[in-house]
Amino acid sequence: MKRLSIYVVTVCAVLVLSITGVVLARSIGKRGTTPYVTHFIFRPLMSIDIPGLGTATALEMTGTTENMKGGTMLHQMSARCVAISVAAGHKKYIDGACVLVDRDGDKIMSTFDTRDVDKSVPDRDCGTHIITGGTGKYAGITGEEPFACIGMPPLAGDGGYTAMDIPHITTWEIK
Repeated sequence: MKRLSIYVVTVCAVLVLSITGVVLARSIGKRGTTPYVTHFIFRPLMSIDIPGLGTATALEMTGTTENMKGGTMLHQMSARCVAISVAAGHKKYIDGACVLVDRDGDKIMSTFDTRDVDKSVPDRDCGTHIITGGTGKYAGITGEEPFACIGMPPLAGDGGYTAMDIPHITTWEIK
């Protein structure tokens, strides 16, 4: 009787884990629109002053993502970007590239440009990410992510570190 109980419990556990895996795999879907925010720390790597023009600063940006609707897509991923910030007279922009990594090690890659603003999404007026690809469950992903920039207080201490929340509205498709 004891062996039968262990067998039943084992079979039930395997079934629950199998069903959970199928549900999680399906929860991403093949296309969608996902609102999420990345909580970034900006670390300046180096700057170049260009006399008569302005300053160019290389930045590393790291943080985590949060799906604003509680879904699984783009939720609790680590984010790392490298960017160049240019301040020339009254012009200021940041261009770069990012990689988001989920708990399984699967990745989403994108580029971004703060001069490319999608005017059809007025509250995302800071720039646009272009999703350029992915690995694992995100293989074949493409999409666009208009984003906003919400400045946070500077980090304590010296070093020029800053923080920013970047809310996105992502329209994506996996082909």
